[in-house]
Amino acid sequence: MWDRREIIGAGAAALAASALAKPAFGQTATEHVEIDLRRETGALDHIWSRCAGSDRASATMRESWRHDLERFRAETGLERVRFHGIFNDDLGVWPGGMNGKDPNFQNVDDVYDGVLARGVQPFVELSFMPKKLASGNTKLNFTYNANITPPASPEAWGDFIGVFVRHLIDRYGLGAVRQWYFEVWNEPNLTWFFSGTQADYFAMYKAAARAIKAVDPKLRVGGPSTAAAQWMPEFLGFCAQENLPVDFVSTHIYAGDDQKELFGQANLYPHKDVIPAAMAKVRSQIDATRYKGAELWLSEWSSDSPAMIAHVINNCLPYCHAMSQWCISNVFEEINFPNFILKEGDGGWGMIAQRGIPRPSFNTYKLLHRLGPRRLAATGPALASKTRTGAAALIWNLAEVKQPSGIPGMSKERIVTGERKKIEVKLTGAAPGKSVRVSYVDQERGSPLPKWRELGSPQYPNKDQIEQIRRAAELAPPETRRLNEQRVLTLDLPPEGVALVEISE
Repeated sequence: MWDRREIIGAGAAALAASALAKPAFGQTATEHVEIDLRRETGALDHIWSRCAGSDRASATMRESWRHDLERFRAETGLERVRFHGIFNDDLGVWPGGMNGKDPNFQNVDDVYDGVLARGVQPFVELSFMPKKLASGNTKLNFTYNANITPPASPEAWGDFIGVFVRHLIDRYGLGAVRQWYFEVWNEPNLTWFFSGTQADYFAMYKAAARAIKAVDPKLRVGGPSTAAAQWMPEFLGFCAQENLPVDFVSTHIYAGDDQKELFGQANLYPHKDVIPAAMAKVRSQIDATRYKGAELWLSEWSSDSPAMIAHVINNCLPYCHAMSQWCISNVFEEINFPNFILKEGDGGWGMIAQRGIPRPSFNTYKLLHRLGPRRLAATGPALASKTRTGAAALIWNLAEVKQPSGIPGMSKERIVTGERKKIEVKLTGAAPGKSVRVSYVDQERGSPLPKWRELGSPQYPNKDQIEQIRRAAELAPPETRRLNEQRVLTLDLPPEGVALVEISE
């Protein structure tokens, strides 16, 4: 598991790692899951489908990225996409030094038209600062050199946000824009995303929130979009004091975040439990204020481990309204221009690799999408649901996955601690001998790596190799199995593996 924010800490040790670490397999253990097909326990809210992250706004105009978005929406049920820099000067919104007083939304329209044409709504991150409004010249040290300074005038910033939102309504209609979310900035508590102080951010939020609500009170605005769940009591306290709207609260968590900063104690949790524990903490912080019950958006998190994705989502269900995994596509140039399609270890953040190659994380979301809207009672590592035609349950073999932080593609080391397990799944309420369908995703099945390695791990695969890798990485058709006389199905799962069991009525 990596943390995309710890860029500076990526050092020589990560660069020197030269071999993929093998999982620490022990003897095959047995784990038990029981699913009661007769007992619904309430709605199963698909919080994982509400949003996913991506690179900067200008990258969304590329044909390859749009293909990835279209596929992600069609195969995982994605509703929204979040990306940085809709106000970046590379979109020409308001670079300064131009005649006239009005911003230019030509490229902004191209960005949002492309997203909406693919059946996905934008989750609008209000960033970064147009040169015309900026208080300084400090830039984000990434490829697109975004201005990260506070506005020279919060009032002018608020006026600009009002003009921007009115333009969106004029173009897309009030009913449509009321369904969008407006998030003020990205990770303002980190100096490489915001050069101002906490007070500067609060002033910027205040101006933006009031401007948005002045256009239409039913538009949704929130923040603070902080890294590592920081600033929550301070932000909510400020908003209460100023009587500001907070329609949703957003923050980011990565499993490698500093636990002393998060929880007041280092190494309190294994990586697999950091994100749910942080979300429980944030939920309690929100509910201790006048904003009790406000939607909680985990607008950035990530994992490349199928079982960890399932485990984290399952354990965040009580706390989150939405989870936005970073990120959809390896059409991704935030830090550098990737010189690989696939790579050992840390192979980039995109759930779809370049050239449209699916990765295990993407295929895990495909299985999650096949879960139904009603939850079924289950014990053990399982998320079970009632579907229109029967039932579906995602079952996993959780492993601890640690990866050094840093820039995607730098490290060749991936450490997995876990063991192969036989998971005995009892389906109470099913008939003995009933036929079921089982689909698998792990680091071998539903993964491009085995075929890529077989081809010699090419840095620049040719067109034929890319097609072979893409075909091999696709989710395989389900296998048909039968329950035994005790209504038990035995699954053999490697560490990190997940299986979707589907049963018809």
